[in-house]
Amino acid sequence: MFVQHNRRVAALVQVICLALLVFCLIERQVRRALGGDGRMQGLYPNGQRVRPTGRMILYHLGGLQLRTGSATDPPTILMARGVHLHLLDLLGLEVMQPRWLQT
Repeated sequence: MFVQHNRRVAALVQVICLALLVFCLIERQVRRALGGDGRMQGLYPNGQRVRPTGRMILYHLGGLQLRTGSATDPPTILMARGVHLHLLDLLGLEVMQPRWLQT
């Protein structure tokens, strides 16, 4: 990236800060929703209970696939494993209900 003016540097810093804010908010929401010791099973292949980090959460959510919809069929998220559903539930996201009105 060729940074020539101070405005570009400021914009780059703002984008990085916004990304870090979203990263931290996702981690905080999952840990608060877990409650208690804040440990979750299913993030590692061996079934070990660990505290979820933002990196682990986004790694697992990165495996989600979206099937695009058509005029009569809304888009749907294809679930590959149960950890996806658990993370989306902890984040308070309802994937079965589209966020727009049906016509």
